[in-house]
Amino acid sequence: MENAASQVLLGSGLTVLSQPLMYVKVLVQVGYEPLPPTLGRNIFGRQVYQLPGLFSYAKHIIKVDGRAGLFKGLTPRLCSSAIGTVVHSKVLQRYQEAEKAEVGAEMLPTGNTSQEMVARSAATLITHPFHVITLRCMVQFIGRETKYSGTLSAFATIYREEGILGFFAGLIPRLLGDILSLWLCNMLAYLINTYALENGVSAMTEMKSYSQAVTGFFASMLTYPFVLVSNLMAVNNCGLAGGLLPYAPTYSSWLDCWSQLQREGNMSRGNSLFLRKVPAGKRYVWEEQRFR
Repeated sequence: MENAASQVLLGSGLTVLSQPLMYVKVLVQVGYEPLPPTLGRNIFGRQVYQLPGLFSYAKHIIKVDGRAGLFKGLTPRLCSSAIGTVVHSKVLQRYQEAEKAEVGAEMLPTGNTSQEMVARSAATLITHPFHVITLRCMVQFIGRETKYSGTLSAFATIYREEGILGFFAGLIPRLLGDILSLWLCNMLAYLINTYALENGVSAMTEMKSYSQAVTGFFASMLTYPFVLVSNLMAVNNCGLAGGLLPYAPTYSSWLDCWSQLQREGNMSRGNSLFLRKVPAGKRYVWEEQRFR
């Protein structure tokens, strides 16, 4: 119980600290670019036009809504983090209790991964409604709406307008992304630790402790399109300006969203908040203001 409480407190602290980062990332994922590009240099030293990065974007939000504006959607996100941590911990605890009854049973890496997959999936399924509300609270910045002004009222609004399914918009790609990321991360780490690194060497032992983090980073990069599609589906056609044209058409399904993003070459949009190039074929806020 104490361990779960400490995990909830730690998770809540990290959630608060990362809120401005996630806020900016979500607005970029939707395609909202209120600031014009600036002339800069890419990693090869060539001069290119780049969209503003994290700090410039955050300054714009502060200019419009003040510092508190960077924390829109924090309450439902904290609820999601706390509930998800408890559910994840409880599911793993059940597995541990079942293992104690099987004396001498040997756990394979795939067994541990399967347990973690079930725990994560259960936490994601239960907390997804809070995730949807979080995203919509953030996207309201684009159209200056107040439709989702509180967590409880947001639940009532979604149920009234979209029914139960509205709480699970974007759930399938999110679950698939989590599962693929977990299996890629754990299996790559297992292969590296077992076959690539030699045993009995202190330096190799230390490197094994970092392999999980490194493989986790690469796995998250590979599965990022699932995160993007999930977030876009959560806000698509929900009555907010950020979920409608010119930011996004009405997608018939998450596969439709995926295929359109792939055709546009926007599958990595929002993955990096630094050195962002200007995508072709998309109209932004600063362009509309320039042509008026």
